[in-house]
Amino acid sequence: MRPMMSWRRWCARSVTVNGNSVRGCLRVAQSWDDGVVDDVRLTGLLRRYQATATFNLNPGLYQDHRSFGWRHGDREVWRLGRSELVDVYAGFEIANHSLTHPYLPDLSPEALDWEIRESRRLLQDWFQQPVRGFCYPFGGVSPTVKEAVRAAGHVYARVTDNQQSGFPPADPFEFGPFCRFDDPAFWTLYETAKAEQGMFCFWGHSYELIDEPLWADLEHKIAGISADPAADWVNLETLWPAAR
Repeated sequence: MRPMMSWRRWCARSVTVNGNSVRGCLRVAQSWDDGVVDDVRLTGLLRRYQATATFNLNPGLYQDHRSFGWRHGDREVWRLGRSELVDVYAGFEIANHSLTHPYLPDLSPEALDWEIRESRRLLQDWFQQPVRGFCYPFGGVSPTVKEAVRAAGHVYARVTDNQQSGFPPADPFEFGPFCRFDDPAFWTLYETAKAEQGMFCFWGHSYELIDEPLWADLEHKIAGISADPAADWVNLETLWPAAR
């Protein structure tokens, strides 16, 4: 993990590849939602390649021990136990995904405020780190929801719609990733971002990694990015000056 520097200085740095100087100017971020048991394997994979990631959690849904969440196809999805969260996510950015994962635009002002603020308070208490990012459950966002997220102390919020219109976004509270982790065009989008954008972000849920070929494909991507001298893994919170 490299120390933060200004965006201008960071873009101006160079690396040497086969004797040639190459500008290393691609920041790469990844964002994973819901905090489920499959994250144990995922975080192990990421640590193996020294890859950073943001995990978006719902503290109101955890019990003392692992608990059944829902079914994804023919697989059961289990939530982590409260007691193992700190160890599983040690070293990673934690972001707010609301307290209980409701569709936020449907809530009353009081319930909306509680879902956002209490969740952030619990996450900061549990992990003893600032929680600066937010991810809208079900992608549910409205002007009222955005303002509540901003007022609660966050500096950015991630939507679920993929956006490929460049970085930074016009509104940091409607930040869209470039693609999902399993997008068939993943590497094409990655190379385009390297050439034009200077930033690339992908997202997903670890419970969607339903078989070994999907895990192998993800590992290939993580390893490839980590080995790319023109790329650096970054936490999403570092992309906005207000978070530094």
